[in-house]
Amino acid sequence: MQASTEQSSNSGSLAMYLSEINHYALLTVEEEQELARRFIKGDLAAGHRLVTSNLRFVVKVAYEYRSYGIKMSDLIQEGNIGLMKAVQKFDPDKGIRLISYAVWWIRAYIQNYILKSWSLVKLGTTQAQRKLFFSLARTRRELEKFGSGDAVVNVDDIARRLHVKPGEVREMEQRMGGRDLSLDAPMGEDGGNSHVDFVVSASAPQDDEFADKEEAGLINARVRTALMRLDPRERFIIEQRVMNERPMTLKELGEHFGFSRERARQLEIRAKDKLKSELAALMAEVDPEAAAMQQ
Repeated sequence: MQASTEQSSNSGSLAMYLSEINHYALLTVEEEQELARRFIKGDLAAGHRLVTSNLRFVVKVAYEYRSYGIKMSDLIQEGNIGLMKAVQKFDPDKGIRLISYAVWWIRAYIQNYILKSWSLVKLGTTQAQRKLFFSLARTRRELEKFGSGDAVVNVDDIARRLHVKPGEVREMEQRMGGRDLSLDAPMGEDGGNSHVDFVVSASAPQDDEFADKEEAGLINARVRTALMRLDPRERFIIEQRVMNERPMTLKELGEHFGFSRERARQLEIRAKDKLKSELAALMAEVDPEAAAMQQ
């Protein structure tokens, strides 16, 4: 009964979140470039709008990973962090849309979260293993779909398709432990529906739609304000020392503010600690139980 209530609460929170982010208008190419240039010059409101106008796309990408058994709200939150990272690094003069650039960051953050959450045993420690983890189930489904009759797809077929050794496929299947679930897999006795038919949409039942509105409000509000919690100097330090592709040296940072390299190091430590504290507070407010388990 408790699990059912929790599932209803999560579904209601997600439905509310989807409803709220649909209110953010999409940007034209011209609007996007103007906002990006303003953000580069320090206009945080412009950066906020770049993020919120693309939140719907994060949800779309997150749904692609729903079969891994992770809460959708967690996948979306990780994707949102990836989107914010992309906005930090986006160059409007490269001639591409923000979302075309951001999709790499969104997927990277979601995939990394899935790998960390999947098991107590560490998965995907190399790039090749990460690729195998996210390609294995899809490749098996493709081979089964286009195979002849009821022939069982064997490990050798998958290994040849993915250009890896059969032993690597067997090891990854054992470590994944059967948690993978295809959204295209048939459901019910007649197989007339698939899991994807039951993805939460705006037309969710009323009892789900009104469940746990407070949590949905927290998710939306905290995502909007997460970047605003540091003071200007701390924000500058984090942006230049952590988020910049070519980070400032401590000497350059000290010269910028007019103090010593050692003072710059101390302020960087303090800014990082404060950011870590704010992120922990965000997690505690959105998912208190998960935060308590990590303490």
